[in-house]
Amino acid sequence: MHARLLYVMDPMCSWCWGFAPVLQSLAEQAAMAGVSLQLVVGGLRRDSVAIDAAARVRYLGYWQAVNASTGQLFNFNDGLPEGLVYDTEPACRALVTARHLAPTLAWPLAQLIQRAFYTEGVDVTRASVLVDLAERAGIARAAFAEAFDSAAHRADTAADFSWAQDLGIAGFPTLLAERNGQLALLTNGYQPLEVLQPLLARWLEQVAHA
Repeated sequence: MHARLLYVMDPMCSWCWGFAPVLQSLAEQAAMAGVSLQLVVGGLRRDSVAIDAAARVRYLGYWQAVNASTGQLFNFNDGLPEGLVYDTEPACRALVTARHLAPTLAWPLAQLIQRAFYTEGVDVTRASVLVDLAERAGIARAAFAEAFDSAAHRADTAADFSWAQDLGIAGFPTLLAERNGQLALLTNGYQPLEVLQPLLARWLEQVAHA
């Protein structure tokens, strides 16, 4: 039997940052039952112009809402650095690349990207930054840099975006449980651990007795 969790997210989505501790706990819960986690990237934004002052105020408002609801920390002073073009494709492609080269390191890399963006004010749209973070996650630097820039992984990233859109997933985070090709929705949008833990436990029990 094939069973796994599919986490549809974007590393530059603030609610996904808020959800990160919950997802970590759920992934550990699933792993104890022999169920793996795979990331699917959703492609939150493909902006082509730099953030202006008004946009920064708007985005920081989203961050404040996430902080208030989840307790996750944000660097409100240094976040969204001047000149940032809010294009999430490169960060998403970094996770697709990691998924190909070292599947178990995709989630650790996602956490490093999130932490850099939300708490350190780093521009994670830059390839050099993503290569550095991938190396910190434990992925060979040269192999990652070459694969990240490849046409194949650009196409794979676009395919992830299309897959999520075709399923009608419009918001992140979304967590799906897949068993033998059948998908069950655990959540679309942020939910606290105490809500999702029993839902996952019931699904894992069904998997164990199938």
